[in-house]
Amino acid sequence: MESIVNAITKTIPISMFNRGLAGKIFSDVKTNGPKVVMKNNAAEVVLISPAEYIEMMNIINDYLLLSKAADRMSHYDQKTIISEEEMEKHLGISADDLENCEEVELE
Repeated sequence: MESIVNAITKTIPISMFNRGLAGKIFSDVKTNGPKVVMKNNAAEVVLISPAEYIEMMNIINDYLLLSKAADRMSHYDQKTIISEEEMEKHLGISADDLENCEEVELE
C-alpha cells in the first residue's frame, strides 16, 4: 500500500503546468524530492532539483571511473611494470625536464 501512496504523491499531471502551477511544482520538488510528470497516463519526464542532478551525475561519473579502473586492474601484470627512470629514458626526458614543467591538475 505504501508504494501506491508513494507513486501517487510523486506523480504530477502535465495539466498542472497548463494551469500555471509550475512554481508550486518546482518548490515541491526542491522540498520533497523528484516528481514524475504524467502525460496521457504515461511518464513523460522526471523533475529533480539541480543539487540532486549534480549528486546523481557525480555518482555515475564515480562509477564509470571505478569500472575503468577495475578493467585496467584486470589486465595488470607485474612483469610489465617499468621504473620511472626507464620510462624517462624511453620518452627521452630527464627528471630535470619534469621539474621545470608547470603543475598539471588531475581529477
